[in-house]
Amino acid sequence: MSKSIFFTGQPILNQLLNLLDRGKIKSIARAGKHDHYYKHFDTYTHLITMLYCALNKCTSSREVVSGMKACQHKLRHLGVLKAPGKSTLCDANMKRSSDVFREIYESLYLAHRQLLPDSRLTTNQKLFIADSSTITLFQEILGAAGRSRLNGKRKGGIKVHTLVNAVEDVPVQIEFTAAKANDMTFLQNINLEKGAFIVFDKGYVDYNQYQRMTNEGVFFVTRQRKRASYVQQAINTVSEESKSLGVINDQIIVLGTRTHARKIKLKARMVTFFDKHKERTFEFLTNNFDLPSHQIADLYKKRWQIEVLFKRIKQNFPLQYFLGDNVNAIKIQIWCAFISDLLVKLIQVQLKRKWSFSNLSSIIRLHLMSYINLFTFLNDPDKLPVALKTNQLSFGGFEINFKI
Repeated sequence: MSKSIFFTGQPILNQLLNLLDRGKIKSIARAGKHDHYYKHFDTYTHLITMLYCALNKCTSSREVVSGMKACQHKLRHLGVLKAPGKSTLCDANMKRSSDVFREIYESLYLAHRQLLPDSRLTTNQKLFIADSSTITLFQEILGAAGRSRLNGKRKGGIKVHTLVNAVEDVPVQIEFTAAKANDMTFLQNINLEKGAFIVFDKGYVDYNQYQRMTNEGVFFVTRQRKRASYVQQAINTVSEESKSLGVINDQIIVLGTRTHARKIKLKARMVTFFDKHKERTFEFLTNNFDLPSHQIADLYKKRWQIEVLFKRIKQNFPLQYFLGDNVNAIKIQIWCAFISDLLVKLIQVQLKRKWSFSNLSSIIRLHLMSYINLFTFLNDPDKLPVALKTNQLSFGGFEINFKI
């Protein structure tokens, strides 16, 4: 039979894994002693197993193990001698620190971040977006927000705090807390270069951190909280362009009250904006006094990008089902969902043909262990293999003619 031009000696999963530096992963595991007491199921094998779970949308450890055993003959291409046992996978998820997967994600991001920026976007190169998303857990492993149910049963929740570079559209920094934890603690761990902009919602209100950013030359844009105390210092003139775009008012204010002498007094700018589509009025707070007022409102609108990212993760790498009932196993599965997202994103930005992320991830899921050259197929999916063009296939000396 004529060989297909789509045939490759590697399954699609292995073509994704080629983006990872196996030597770097071994180095990370060695430095953190993450492979101690493991004879066969090392960090790299563990990573492959969890990526198989995420990319294939597996909902249980038994499904992961059975699926890998079904394609046992293809695992050697991935560098795996044999499929892991169910107990081996569960024990590793409980005992191997999730920190190693965080380091793997960071090394993958740093190695390929130059591929991520899209030159077609006009977004500020130094614009960052911070937000959190809560993932509901099946039991109270981590404390959930809100009141207990009337029947006394209570589910848990884990909050994923994320910082995204708006141009790259992937997380730069990720941290986990219990769902009931306050969002404000995440701001303390964010350090940006001078001149950068960061956008976040009013759940992150912390005047001390606002002052720190101001001192470091970092600009923030957020929403003003209702009933927040402040003193008006001056009113800026709103240009006709800004008025036509919805800006109502532009003020210079000092946040804080006169009765609390020890409380920080923060000089800021408050832009009042009316959204014609939602028919709502918003008050935006910033420490940038130079940008036109309508651009401040426009910067905050870009915060929606991180909501789209959370939606992308939850739709394409479902996190309704977890393979373990402990904090470490849950964190590992979330890290591997983010690693999978980054791998697919790296494929997407290198393709000549435009694919939506959901369609691309579906193609990868359906043919995860198939011997198809991923880039060749995705760049020209309508191109038929050579064997099909001849309208003839040969099996054991017999020729079969057919119509296309």
